[in-house]
Amino acid sequence: MKLLNCPHIGLRPVSEFSYGGEAIAEPDSTACDDSAWADYVFNVNGEPGIRREWWHHGPSGIWFVLERDTQTDAVVQVLDSKDAIGG
Repeated sequence: MKLLNCPHIGLRPVSEFSYGGEAIAEPDSTACDDSAWADYVFNVNGEPGIRREWWHHGPSGIWFVLERDTQTDAVVQVLDSKDAIGG
């Protein structure tokens, strides 16, 4: 069984988690043009490598950011969401 280390409650089965998308800084919606906003909403970086991703722990309702190597599926680090965006 694959386990994932939640920063709030520790090791849990990966089946308790849901992927929430890449964790990237949201552009200023009042200052960016339609093209930049569409790029943020619809385009993802599919190239293999280390990505910051939103993950949700279903039983507790906690969202956090996981830094993961998408080529090997190895977890690099687990971050609290308040420390992760924009980095």
